Amino acid sequence: MFNFFIPIIDPSIKEWSKEARFLRWLTFLWLFLGIIALFSASYHSAQQDFGNGFHYIIRQTIWIWIGLQGFNIIVKMPLKYLMKFVPFFIFFLLSLILLTKTGLGHTVNGATRWIKIGPAIIQPSELIKPFLVLQSAYIFGFWHRHSLRIKIQWILIFSAVLAGILIQPNLSTTALCGISLWLIALASGIPVRYLITAAASGLSAASFSVYTHRYQLKRILSFLDPWKDEIAKTDGYQLIQSLIAVGSGGIFGLGYGQSIQKWSYLPIHYTDFIFSVYAEEFGFIGSIFLLLLLFVYATFTLKILINCTHPVKRLIAVGSMIMMVGQALLNIGVTIGLLPTTGLPLPLWSYGGSSIIASLTLSGLLIRVIRENGEDPIVRIDKSE
Repeated sequence: MFNFFIPIIDPSIKEWSKEARFLRWLTFLWLFLGIIALFSASYHSAQQDFGNGFHYIIRQTIWIWIGLQGFNIIVKMPLKYLMKFVPFFIFFLLSLILLTKTGLGHTVNGATRWIKIGPAIIQPSELIKPFLVLQSAYIFGFWHRHSLRIKIQWILIFSAVLAGILIQPNLSTTALCGISLWLIALASGIPVRYLITAAASGLSAASFSVYTHRYQLKRILSFLDPWKDEIAKTDGYQLIQSLIAVGSGGIFGLGYGQSIQKWSYLPIHYTDFIFSVYAEEFGFIGSIFLLLLLFVYATFTLKILINCTHPVKRLIAVGSMIMMVGQALLNIGVTIGLLPTTGLPLPLWSYGGSSIIASLTLSGLLIRVIRENGEDPIVRIDKSE
């Protein structure tokens, strides 16, 4: 019961392996740094918008508590049981993604990617990420065991999920999910011809989206040269303000809470551009520390992959690492001008309940894979096969 109220305390971890305990605390370190960064980044905006500087951090803490409940369930539930529920969540969340285009979607910052359920606002395209990892790991990990009908059925379902996210429109999340599915398939060793076909289809869909949504093209053009006179005050403004924040941090930063750009200069500074505020306050040293944390997280996951012999579990680890570390690097790349501006949050840092829950779920999956290393339980095979 005590564990329910304070979910980071779990006496049962004494029975875990050293590797599982290490990754658990590494995840909590990542999360703790995110809470610190979010409080500083959001305080001024919360005070200005709600008259309470703690507004965003309180709401985020509630979502973290909910996410940690799910995290604790996942790290303790055998994957063979968890896999039974995955198809249901895939179809349920796909339905919610499609509902965002029927007039039931909730609009935030001009984008309609959310569903409002009572006082809660959820983003289905974020919540579906861990289930895409699980189901794709199952399909591609047992590729040669599945019938042709099952293969085609799930390839079409994955395509429907990506198409549903793309038409919201949400090109960045579509690209991340598509690349993750592709890399999971690559790691599984399925025939190269399928991978080439999938890559060509994905690039074609992305090109069509950019062609039909002019703002996406403008983002790409503004990324190439945000300082142009006609761009600097419009599409390039956000990137310029982010670069100013990162550059202003210098070597050691301006100090915690001392960011200037968060004072109404840098848009969405407590969500997609939270790293910019962090870099301004903690400087080059703080930024390197975060990158080292991501490096250790990724390296440790690679160690898991090397030691894991079960095909599905290995692919779950691959997908989870891509969704966590890969997305973090993409987010940081955007804030420092290496990539076009996108709407990808920084895992475990950016404000948003759906992102926090998805990230903690993915971390829980990684820890569960470590806990089951050396074991080889049967992962579900559909009876229809």
